[in-house]
Amino acid sequence: MLIPVSLFILGLLLLIKGGDWFVDGACGIAKRFNIPDVLIGATVVSIGTTLPEVMVSATSAAQGHGQMAYGNAFGSIICNTALIAAITIAIKPAKVNKKTMKVPVVFFFISEALYCAIAYTTGNFSRPVGFLLLGIFVIYMVLCVKDALGQKSTASSGADFGTVPEPEDNAPSGENEEKKKERALWLELVFLVIGAVAIAFGADLLVDNGIIIATGLGVPETVVALTFVALGTSLPELVTAVTSLIKGHGSLSVGNICGANLFNLILVSGVSISIGPFSFENAGFATKQFMGREVFTALLVDTPLSIVVMLIMTLPIFIKGKLEKWQGILLLIIYFAYCTYQFAGV
Repeated sequence: MLIPVSLFILGLLLLIKGGDWFVDGACGIAKRFNIPDVLIGATVVSIGTTLPEVMVSATSAAQGHGQMAYGNAFGSIICNTALIAAITIAIKPAKVNKKTMKVPVVFFFISEALYCAIAYTTGNFSRPVGFLLLGIFVIYMVLCVKDALGQKSTASSGADFGTVPEPEDNAPSGENEEKKKERALWLELVFLVIGAVAIAFGADLLVDNGIIIATGLGVPETVVALTFVALGTSLPELVTAVTSLIKGHGSLSVGNICGANLFNLILVSGVSISIGPFSFENAGFATKQFMGREVFTALLVDTPLSIVVMLIMTLPIFIKGKLEKWQGILLLIIYFAYCTYQFAGV
């Protein structure tokens, strides 16, 4: 058991560092070509921090473990919101621009409604469903790019995800230009490629050894996916959240979490379902007694909870335009109660 545990930890470390390198490279390239900050936050950063979930879910689906792909997607949404965003909100609540949040939040709940309609009616996630989710992802990206480029003139004001620092008054303009170009384009590309490779390799180690550990301990794969794997693949979001908090850009973290949650539904699930379609009946999902009949735990707890935590985080943004400490504290309580519940049934 020592070797699988060691390889599992190595997989987590590769995911963390790989996600870090990927985001650094992607953001460096985006900044170099003067892409607005709002576009970087809503697309590049969210995609970069969601890559571990994509790789883990795709690998799981290809290996015939559809329940782990499902568990990782929804477990990551719960973890991103009720743990990572909650920490940021509880420590330093920030004002959040409603316009910036509107598109990802609306798309999230539309996608969640579609996902729930399929899950609660047929429970059969066929390949066309995967293609449909990926189609929504493409539409979202197109709208995001259009909106961001349309607001390019206002993005530099810092109302959304932060600003590019202005040159210091006492520094010559040529010197500032040199500072901006300190890291060459080829180096940004190297960071991007190495980060992607580290994420892919780390995802393999995580899935393979996570299954071995789960089997050895008698822990259901869905529990491992909804807790350990979900937390591990959400670590890039945690790194982004902590970094944003330190730099005083709390809204960047919240925007990244909303974008990442949406991508978990339409990109992560879309990719995994397209590769390996599955149904609740034959994927080995755990069940519990509820009102005298057997009900899938995922439909009873995980899916509804992903909606609840997102409502707790986003509703005050559209009502008051800001986040408050009580939201973060409440979300943290929910997350620890959720983890306790998961392991109580093992």
